[in-house]
Amino acid sequence: MSRDQYTFTNPVELYAGIQPQKQHMREPGLDADLTPKADLGEESYRGTGRLTGRKALITGGDSGIGAATAIAFAREGADVAISYLPEEEEDASRIAGILREAGATVATIPGDLRDPEYCRTLVAEAVAALGGLDILVNNGGKQVFQESLTDVTDEQFDDTFKTNVYAMFWITKAALPHLPAGSTIINTTSIQAYSPSDILVDYASTKSTINAFTKGLAQQLAPKGIRVN
Repeated sequence: MSRDQYTFTNPVELYAGIQPQKQHMREPGLDADLTPKADLGEESYRGTGRLTGRKALITGGDSGIGAATAIAFAREGADVAISYLPEEEEDASRIAGILREAGATVATIPGDLRDPEYCRTLVAEAVAALGGLDILVNNGGKQVFQESLTDVTDEQFDDTFKTNVYAMFWITKAALPHLPAGSTIINTTSIQAYSPSDILVDYASTKSTINAFTKGLAQQLAPKGIRVN
């Protein structure tokens, strides 16, 4: 029996037999090198046309939450542009292939979210490739744990905030002139915003910032018919 998101299953038992071994990869890491592979919905997600005609930009769309979102969006009928680091090309190419198999127009736009010029160019290239933009998913992020705050370098703190917060600001600001009423902005936050781990002080701080940014922007854009959450 094939399984999809509509199949009734016991979630407690669904992955009970999986016991992944610990694995360490040099940052940023590749899904292609993971054992076992992450389940991104490649085999299980079935769309029903809920996003037909929509045009989405997803940062960090080569792996993890971003890739799963891209697959779901494409199978729901959306055209998709994904952003990712150049060294993640192998993962991005695989995801782009899955999106194209779903019938989506796909744009792959590599670059570094810490670079404000790339973030602005990213939006322009996505709009040109897709013929517009009405969904923005700010998902790309950086997380590196440190046992002590004294081990968090100025560079790590700066990189984490630029990737998680500044990029969200740069990209959203560049996207706003292109977003018609009915558009959606989705920002990826975390339980770390509410219950921060002692080893993720810098990362958790960015997630709290994302929450505040999202709530404030939602109030600003709601009268224009743009949903932010």
